[in-house]
Amino acid sequence: MASASTSYIAAAVNRHSHAASVSSASLVAYGSAKYIALWDIEDSADAGVYQTVPGHESMITAVRFLPDGNLMTADDKGVLRHWMRTGDEWTSHSVIAAHKSAISSLAVTDTWIVSGASDSQVKTWRVTQDTLQPAGCLSLGGRYPLSLELTTLPKSSALVLAIGTTDRNIQIWIRSDDNFVQAATLSGHEDWVKALAFRPLDGRTDCLTLASGSQDGTIRLWNIEPRAKSAPSGATQDDLLDTFEEALGDLTDAEEGGRQISLKRHIVTIKGDDSALRQYTITFDALLIGHEAGVTSLAWRPPLSNSQDAQTLLSTSTDSSVILWSPSTVITATKDGSTSLWINRQRFGDVGGQRLGGFIGGLWARGGQEVLAWGWNGGWRRWRQRHIHGSPVEEWGEIGAVTGHSAPVRGVSWSPNGEYLLSASLDQTTRIHGAIPQAETGTSTWHELSRPQVHGYDLIDAVFLTSTRFVSVADEKVARVFEAPKEFVTSIESLRVAELGLDQDDRPRAATVPPLGLSNKATVDVVEANEAVPADSSRSNRRPFEGELAAITLWPEVEKVFGHGYESIALAASNDRSMVATACKATTADHAVVRVYDTTKWQPVGEPLAGHSLTVTKIAFSPDDKYVVSVSRDRTWRLFELSSSNEGYRPIAADMSHARIIWDCDWAREGDIFATASRDKTVKIWSLNNLGSQKWTAAATLKLHEAATAVALAAEDGDGRIAIGLETGEILVFSGTKADVSEWTEELRLDSK
Repeated sequence: MASASTSYIAAAVNRHSHAASVSSASLVAYGSAKYIALWDIEDSADAGVYQTVPGHESMITAVRFLPDGNLMTADDKGVLRHWMRTGDEWTSHSVIAAHKSAISSLAVTDTWIVSGASDSQVKTWRVTQDTLQPAGCLSLGGRYPLSLELTTLPKSSALVLAIGTTDRNIQIWIRSDDNFVQAATLSGHEDWVKALAFRPLDGRTDCLTLASGSQDGTIRLWNIEPRAKSAPSGATQDDLLDTFEEALGDLTDAEEGGRQISLKRHIVTIKGDDSALRQYTITFDALLIGHEAGVTSLAWRPPLSNSQDAQTLLSTSTDSSVILWSPSTVITATKDGSTSLWINRQRFGDVGGQRLGGFIGGLWARGGQEVLAWGWNGGWRRWRQRHIHGSPVEEWGEIGAVTGHSAPVRGVSWSPNGEYLLSASLDQTTRIHGAIPQAETGTSTWHELSRPQVHGYDLIDAVFLTSTRFVSVADEKVARVFEAPKEFVTSIESLRVAELGLDQDDRPRAATVPPLGLSNKATVDVVEANEAVPADSSRSNRRPFEGELAAITLWPEVEKVFGHGYESIALAASNDRSMVATACKATTADHAVVRVYDTTKWQPVGEPLAGHSLTVTKIAFSPDDKYVVSVSRDRTWRLFELSSSNEGYRPIAADMSHARIIWDCDWAREGDIFATASRDKTVKIWSLNNLGSQKWTAAATLKLHEAATAVALAAEDGDGRIAIGLETGEILVFSGTKADVSEWTEELRLDSK
């Protein structure tokens, strides 16, 4: 019986600031489309994502680990799922239709779950052994909850819930008498409050600190602490302070850039476990200014065993920066002699990177020794603290992280020798993936090596012509040809992915995309000021990081191929790589043609291959390039044969046996059979009756439980195999014999994990 194992998973994180979480064991779980991706950053092999967990039916918007290591996830249909872990298996323990619209944030403790959604409601749930029990619903009066944080008050078991909303305020709710009651509203931010974080209590202080981050680019710190019992004179002083603040008012727009500073002290009264009333004060403590755009996430550093004070706050922003903030003692001329100021201690990311979308969220990992952040395009960035003996300065360095497409992948192509893989996606990028040998373990791990095309249109397909040249089609009328630059060849050989042995003297060093342009332009050794091609000699000895992949691993465009009147939809290359065939979207027979070009002069080969009446969805050359088969939305396949003069292809056969659109087709290695995959839940195997008649008949029909969207044939030791991809994400593998192509047996089923 055949078996299969996963070698590589490339999965981007969803574009939501609460879509990822890290456990105390440094397991990262994040939403990737409708799947949960699991990444063990403690893995010494650095293999990246090792598993995806299905279950949700729509995009995951929020992920939070519970203190016991189990998981809560939520999606944009309002569904909440509670996951339990047994070994390496995750099972959905509870599924609740919690909200009528997308859930935007989750807050958790060991016994409570709070969910907020764009239906302007915040719901609370009790965690029991068997299920989640609804405990209440908090109405926000039409405001959307963008961020939630939940913890207990100092010296109390009472819960405090902070809600960041679209009205620029922070609502503070206290659970009293089994109900959550709004206790205070914290104002000061000038735009939506998108990030909240309570600093974990460490037992050294009774002060609970809340950090809030806003779309206005600022971070505010608020202190929540038990109210000290004071003499009547103290109460008088409080009244005087309130009167003074009332008279002073907020800073005007002309002062401090319009930042509002409020000294108001909020007093909250709760009933303790002993039924006695206790009071807490909430006061504004600090304003942190450093980001140039909206703050998207906040996270406090876990307490460090080797540090007296771990007050470090991580913030991410759409200005493409990650900042670590911490207090610093400053000598002053005051009576106390010093004061504490929050400063920007470390800054990661890119300069002037707001055009790339910036960072969406960030996390601490490995007990505060690593910082993780994900960007607008779904790629992760990772920084690790370096310990330098005797140095009091924190040193941080970037290391490799997980990457992946952020939209559906529409095409893949192996390099001629199978050393690396090219993928094309609707996220408007093509990417090259390869296995990098690890000297320490003697194994290889797969990673993204290059992002040769970052386009302005959705990419539909791409195929290699040589190890260093490929052609791609996008949602445009043009096919584009790319040639590898010197930096790619050097990097591939340095990483021992492949030995290309090519002359690099005539190759450009790299490529850039001009402003408002779509074509990658070659760059020489003289780099213009606006071209991000750094001279980093160490980069060729390691895989590129996400920031480098997105900016400096482009390939120069060397050719454009015109001919179609509408957007491209299909692409194929002949097996000797001397020809490529393309097709475009079509609603009439005039445009439902396949155009064949030679790859030397990029001129048409013969006349367009006509016959279809609607869009051609797939094209495939036979192994000897004698035939071309095409399939279409019109439910037919059509076969074309190369003319004796090699001046083009002529039609020789057609069939309309499928009842729905045909999505894919492929040839067997011997060239005597081909397969077609259709939405009608069948895959048909077509064979030639006899060489003289050119009569192709259905030798076998494989009936499936779901629509077939992809098919590939392979041969080994006289036996044949068919891999079939289904609409559900499953992959089925059937085996047969060359002697009897009418009999096929399912031997392997790979689920959608």
